[in-house]
Amino acid sequence: MKLLNTYEDRDEAEAAAQKITGEKRLASERDATETIYNLFGQPTWGNFYKLGMFNLPQLKDIVDKKQAGQPYDEAKHKEILNMLRYAANSFEIEIPNHWL
Repeated sequence: MKLLNTYEDRDEAEAAAQKITGEKRLASERDATETIYNLFGQPTWGNFYKLGMFNLPQLKDIVDKKQAGQPYDEAKHKEILNMLRYAANSFEIEIPNHWL
């Protein structure tokens, strides 16, 4: 398990934990007067998509348009892929070829 995301609101953190699949754990930590909630889980693209991270919902729309031969935002596609390369290296996962 790896740290997937951090939340300031307990309800939001618990809702996020319910969305993801696989092994998961929600841990809170207190810093002065503030409590933050760390969501640990399996670093998969499916889990990141369910959490709305890394612009994956927007990437899905772009890839769907690209595969259908429709015009799409190429600059935004490249921007998202650059972010995903960083995430893939950080979480030691591979970017699916059909996203490229």
